[in-house]
Amino acid sequence: MPDYALLFIGAFVAAAVSGAAGFGGALLLLPLLVATVGVTHAVPLLTIAQLIGNLSRAGFGFAQIRWRPVGLFLLGAAPLSVLGALSFVELPEPWVTRAIGASILVFVALRLTGVLRLKPGPATLIVGGGVVGFLSGLVGSAGPLGAAIFLSLGLPPVAYVASEATTALAMHALKAIIYQQYIALDQEFWMLAALLGVAMVLGTWSAQRVIARMPRQTFQRVVAALLAAIAVYMVVHG
Repeated sequence: MPDYALLFIGAFVAAAVSGAAGFGGALLLLPLLVATVGVTHAVPLLTIAQLIGNLSRAGFGFAQIRWRPVGLFLLGAAPLSVLGALSFVELPEPWVTRAIGASILVFVALRLTGVLRLKPGPATLIVGGGVVGFLSGLVGSAGPLGAAIFLSLGLPPVAYVASEATTALAMHALKAIIYQQYIALDQEFWMLAALLGVAMVLGTWSAQRVIARMPRQTFQRVVAALLAAIAVYMVVHG
């Protein structure tokens, strides 16, 4: 029997982090899910939890969603998230996760040193979306990489979070359909998913009250620092 109170608190904290930074919640929640429900159900449960969490993040900032970059990003992300979900059991997940972490570290370093001045065009968003979609389907989440791409757009905090959440919402919905075809999801799974969903909504709501008051430059420095910290964790632990 999983510890429902512990999972509720974990999902709340994860959603608060994602709601404030636009990423990171899945990486915090996944180890806890693996430890409590087992690896077989951890990834699909994480997908459902992120689906609900991203729905609330997109909903709270709906008026500020930037639909053009969202649409371009999903042109690549949607089909390749399906491909990643279909093939996620075939490749060594720890090494894929380390590769994501290393690429994020390189991106953050180039941004902070001023070497990279990224001006995303349609090709950047489409190709970046494809990479994020495939890796998300493969390892459960590639949120930091998607966050890095959207961070380069220089959006205000709420617009950044809501736009990135909209793309994640679409990817997780597609992945959930694929996972359900291959993994048996019983009544207890859906009860736990509902509990995590409530925690996600509450955590997201709490975070939105903070980021709406945060200056854009301060917000982007905080996001960059979180990106680097999580990327190091991914490289070391896989």
